[in-house]
Amino acid sequence: MATVANYSNIFVRYDLVGTGDAKGAKLSSKDAALQKVIQCVLEGDSDNIVDAVNEALATKDPMVVINEGLIKGMNEVSRLWDEGEYYLPQAIVASDAMLIGLEICEKKLGKSVEKKGTVVTHTAEGDIHDLGQKIVNALLRANGFEVVDLGKDVPVDEVITAVKKYNPVMVTGTALMTTTMTAFEKISKRLIKEGYKIPFVCGGGAVSNEYVQGYELGVYGKDASQAPGMASDAVNGMDWMQIREKWNS
Repeated sequence: MATVANYSNIFVRYDLVGTGDAKGAKLSSKDAALQKVIQCVLEGDSDNIVDAVNEALATKDPMVVINEGLIKGMNEVSRLWDEGEYYLPQAIVASDAMLIGLEICEKKLGKSVEKKGTVVTHTAEGDIHDLGQKIVNALLRANGFEVVDLGKDVPVDEVITAVKKYNPVMVTGTALMTTTMTAFEKISKRLIKEGYKIPFVCGGGAVSNEYVQGYELGVYGKDASQAPGMASDAVNGMDWMQIREKWNS
């Protein structure tokens, strides 16, 4: 059984224990019910998000709660991340709270909310250092993308199988060690062989722009915060070469 991470100590470390006011947050709503939803997302309050969303749904359409509550909250989380106010713990728990609220709204709607697109993420075969991937996952979800998280130490074949199954707009790979990043070129070659020419964003401590430029489909991800923008570019019709030119030049 998977172990659920306890972020309480990390919150203490970053002086981010719940204070009733998300650090650095500027967003507010004139509607009290929607403000509760926004606040739960900002604070990553998975305990109270259910009540907050249900309270809002008592008087509002589910799409209003999603767009004016959950998504607005996550947009603010993205801003706080970009400005260095939020770190990995806040991004992850905010994303978790948002997903709980979204599930409740989707049940009320009777259908799933259409995502911007699907992104397959993984940490390279032989590498167990998936911190960077977790950040990428949280930020992509915060920006409305469906994330297929393959986890860490993922074999090349498993990445290719996932691409065939989910038909993503983009694939990401993370590697902290030089001995594991060599899997990225193998993935690139396999994707091309299978007829996929989607952007393959590669990043992590071991990875350099020079290395990623050495194989087709490769786009260098210098920072996790770039992932949503790259995925949006892919959805909007930019090919991997255009995305590489935009983000790596």
